[in-house]
Amino acid sequence: MASIWVGPRGTIKDYPGFSPSVDAEAIRKAIRGLGTDEKTLINILTERSNAQRQLIVKQYQAAYEQELKDDLKGDLSGHFEHVMVALVTAPALFDAKQPKKSMKGTGTDEDALIEILTTRSSRQMKEISQAYYTVYKKSLGDDISSETSGDFRKALLTLADGRRDESLKVDEHLAKKDAQILYNAGENKWGTDEDKFTEVLCLRSFPQLKLTFDEYRNISQKDIEDSIKGELSGHFEDLLLAIVHCARNTPAFLAERLHQALKGAGTDEFTLNRIMVSRSEIDLLDIRHEFKKHYGYSLYSAIQSDTSGDYRTVLLKICGEDD
Repeated sequence: MASIWVGPRGTIKDYPGFSPSVDAEAIRKAIRGLGTDEKTLINILTERSNAQRQLIVKQYQAAYEQELKDDLKGDLSGHFEHVMVALVTAPALFDAKQPKKSMKGTGTDEDALIEILTTRSSRQMKEISQAYYTVYKKSLGDDISSETSGDFRKALLTLADGRRDESLKVDEHLAKKDAQILYNAGENKWGTDEDKFTEVLCLRSFPQLKLTFDEYRNISQKDIEDSIKGELSGHFEDLLLAIVHCARNTPAFLAERLHQALKGAGTDEFTLNRIMVSRSEIDLLDIRHEFKKHYGYSLYSAIQSDTSGDYRTVLLKICGEDD
């Protein structure tokens, strides 16, 4: 049974000849020795798949009666600590912690919320919701409801429900029908029927949406993006544009998110860690390709010039190689 957290275009694969007990012991030594042996920690954790890291975590707990993540937290610090803890966290749990972080404290980091909810499959969303409830004893939907409002809230809740169609089959008749519905709900109407946009964009499969956008262009002589920008506003507009971008090309959407995280004055490590870790076994090779294509330089070189120390070493190992 293939994991829903693993895709064909990751940079990290299963390590051949893997032994959880050998790794757990080496990690224990690296942490317990005089001064931390960061190099060993980095090499082991970036050269094992998440499924293998979960076995190391189990083995570590059994052998030393300590949580590996607690030992890492106790021994490391800053962004380096965050990315190392992320690596030993199960994918559904890691993803569940992201919306929580983005809704914590004053103000909501809407972009992070949008990114998680638009780039995860329905099956992934279901596992994320379960993990969320297990950890926070509240449903993801309840927290989204209390932190957001209006059409933005409605659309986020639809996505959080994990009801998007996952089939790869496309239905031309439906695409024509949906395109007309979108046209009638926006361009062709005084005022906008937001619910129709939410319904089509949050429930149809990505291949189906691509076809719908083509049909939309035939009907309206406009790209769906331009209509959304003209008809809608605020976070709701941002969310729908993100869905369109993901339906057309998810790795390109994530490459753009990484580019934003790495450019300008400060680095957005929260976004950097989230995308590098969560996509390392899914489509990071494609994200790298899109990054180079759109920005003219490699993701590797961007990380290299924007980060430093052990933190940089880990990210570059996850990235794989220079393009």
